[in-house]
Amino acid sequence: MTELSAFFKSVIDQDRAAVVICDLDHVIVYMNPAAESNYEKWGGAKLVGQSLMNCHNERSRKSIEEVVSWFKESVDNNLIYTFYNEKQNKDVYMVALRDDLGALIGYYEKHEYRDRETMERYDYGQ
Repeated sequence: MTELSAFFKSVIDQDRAAVVICDLDHVIVYMNPAAESNYEKWGGAKLVGQSLMNCHNERSRKSIEEVVSWFKESVDNNLIYTFYNEKQNKDVYMVALRDDLGALIGYYEKHEYRDRETMERYDYGQ
């Protein structure tokens, strides 16, 4: 079987939305290039290995803890809507990450932008 980790990493790395992956201790284990750029003024790639909780206020930390507890309650609890960012016109979700047996191993924040794409269809830049 082909090693899929390189494929999965490439999918995340090509995403234009910031992807920050955390373990259950809230330690940032990975940031895609969009996240490194988006969070540059807070340290960018240097945030890997740091606690995500250091980047949030008390109310947000409490919400993150509540969501992770909800993820732990059931293997069916995997996605929760957290807020709408009006400035960037996007919905934001927290997503559970699970191993092959369904055990919770971490989480990430998913950004879904509502703006219509402005790129021309199949524009190869020629």
